[in-house]
Amino acid sequence: MKSIDNIYHPVADRRRIDPHDAVSLYQYDIATLGVLANMRREQIVPGNEVGFVIDRIINYSNRCVAMCNFCAYHARAGKIPPYDLTMDDILQKINELVAIGGTQVMLQGGLHPEYTLQHYIDMVKTIKKHYPTIYLHSFSPSEVVHIAKQSNCSIDDVIGSLQTAGLDSIPGASDLLVDEVRMRVSPRKITVQQWCDVVRSIKKHGMHTTATMTYGMGETLEQRIEHLEVVRRMQDETGIIMGFIPWSFSPKGTYMDDIIPATGLDYLKTVAIARIFLDNVPYLHAGWLTEGMALAQIALAMGANDMGGILMEEKVVKATGVTTTTNIEQICDIIINAGKVPLQRDSKYRPIRRYV
Repeated sequence: MKSIDNIYHPVADRRRIDPHDAVSLYQYDIATLGVLANMRREQIVPGNEVGFVIDRIINYSNRCVAMCNFCAYHARAGKIPPYDLTMDDILQKINELVAIGGTQVMLQGGLHPEYTLQHYIDMVKTIKKHYPTIYLHSFSPSEVVHIAKQSNCSIDDVIGSLQTAGLDSIPGASDLLVDEVRMRVSPRKITVQQWCDVVRSIKKHGMHTTATMTYGMGETLEQRIEHLEVVRRMQDETGIIMGFIPWSFSPKGTYMDDIIPATGLDYLKTVAIARIFLDNVPYLHAGWLTEGMALAQIALAMGANDMGGILMEEKVVKATGVTTTTNIEQICDIIINAGKVPLQRDSKYRPIRRYV
């Protein structure tokens, strides 16, 4: 095993580590990784504030032609009934969010077999007409590519049209950016190259995005770092990836329910290594939804500096049996007891309110 000094000094000197060194970090103890990750975090975003946003995920449909092996949410014949929310349903959910001071809506619905670009344009326009100040951080790269195919147009056309209708930004849901893994767990979704093409188009239209990482699906440690390499490279190129959100795969209820779930220790190491490697992404989210509050709190000592959304509604993860929920008071308590300062933020990570 390589001496930790060979990695400590580059991090202390604000230099990058290479993929080989990133893989080797999984061999080190959690305390050492926490020191390195917090050093890197302090270099990128100094201070002890931890942000969160009050938002709501609205899963407007569960009809999805991708039918990914790792998903427990999409409608499957005879198992999960299909549904499509009406526009009135969607507006009512947003009204409930606004009533508690929420600022962000995430529209997510998979790769719908019938909806065309015009349907999404109408959805965005209607929401903005009724709630002009609500921030729409919605859809995903896979949805964008699917909409382009459904409507026989380009990725640029889809993003430009949705932006004109009122879309503010697009989350960079990325699963695992390794084509070998993607062909095994989600062969009907986009390739790594297509994900990168969407990020470039988001940049072209002056919007920002995020990147996620779903690990624990039978991939190797080298493939996890390959995913981080794609994210770091695209951030070098575009500079628009504001946050990174890693979470472990929940196998219950999926076609991959024979996989043993990743451990909490694995999660904390993955958070720390992602923070050390992604020296150009400012915010790293602690995954309370999938990992639970205890691990999310420890992640704040592993380089994470954001708690993501309050998530007034979420159905995709809940479909696997994970039912963690939270509220502003609990989020603030978690942050304060981690020795940090809670910060309610907007979708661009700008402060709205500090809780002392």
